[in-house]
Amino acid sequence: MSFKFKLAVMVVTASLATAVVSAAVSVQDDLGVTVTLAKPAARIISLAPHATEDLFAIGAGDLIVGAVNYSDYPAKAKEIERIGGYNGFDLERIRALKPDLIIAWGSGNPQRQLDQIKQLGIPVFTTFSKKMTDVPTVLERLGVLTQQTAGAAKAAKHYREQLARLEKTYSGRTPVRVFYQIWDRPLMTINNTQIISDVMRLCGAVNVFGHLPELTPKVDVEAVLVANPDAIMTSGEPGVKGDVLASWQRWKNLSASKNNQFYVLPKDIISRMGPRLVDGAQAMCEAVEQVRQVK
Repeated sequence: MSFKFKLAVMVVTASLATAVVSAAVSVQDDLGVTVTLAKPAARIISLAPHATEDLFAIGAGDLIVGAVNYSDYPAKAKEIERIGGYNGFDLERIRALKPDLIIAWGSGNPQRQLDQIKQLGIPVFTTFSKKMTDVPTVLERLGVLTQQTAGAAKAAKHYREQLARLEKTYSGRTPVRVFYQIWDRPLMTINNTQIISDVMRLCGAVNVFGHLPELTPKVDVEAVLVANPDAIMTSGEPGVKGDVLASWQRWKNLSASKNNQFYVLPKDIISRMGPRLVDGAQAMCEAVEQVRQVK
């Protein structure tokens, strides 16, 4: 084989490799919007802690150049530059970081600022999982956008296997009626379209306020007493005991009070729509099972 022929082969091979790397990628986000990149993302800003976890889970954590407050898992995520939090973002800092993709949160980011980001011409992929089965599809689509399809497929497979195991174990058991408290002043809960309600269904639990139209409706004490749940649950920081729900114990006729069925679940893994949500589901299912034992 002549040197010129070898050189020609090397040039063609290099050109093909470059073409593969720089090929356009396109997916739909959770809002049904098609997101197209001229080439796989290399500089990403995450506007939600769960999105940060998603990217690390698929092997794209090193591509994150900016993230919001509370993006603290895995530990390496704490080293990423902060560009804001739930109340708003530093748009000038976002512009200076020159991202080629932004991962947004459909129900957790200020819409006005998201519109401003889009006006800058930066592609935005919005996550808005409403069911547990939505989470692995986000991993897979982010895998396409970052050219991490193998890592995404592995993470999605692991998640689905855990989910199937929990569903097989708990979903068909005796229903348990649950009031899930997300805030106490004002008293707030979730409806059936919020993803934690899907975790409840997986565990064989029923959200007593699932029928309400708002995603996170306000309720009053009287409404909870009328609903008379078997258990009251919330989420909190590690080490927090049931004291956060202690005020309910004064209502002695409440079913949850009679049997002392108050549970504080690990905050991050039950409230974030990321790969650890199945771990949060495991914790909730175990709590629901304890309620069954005393009914």
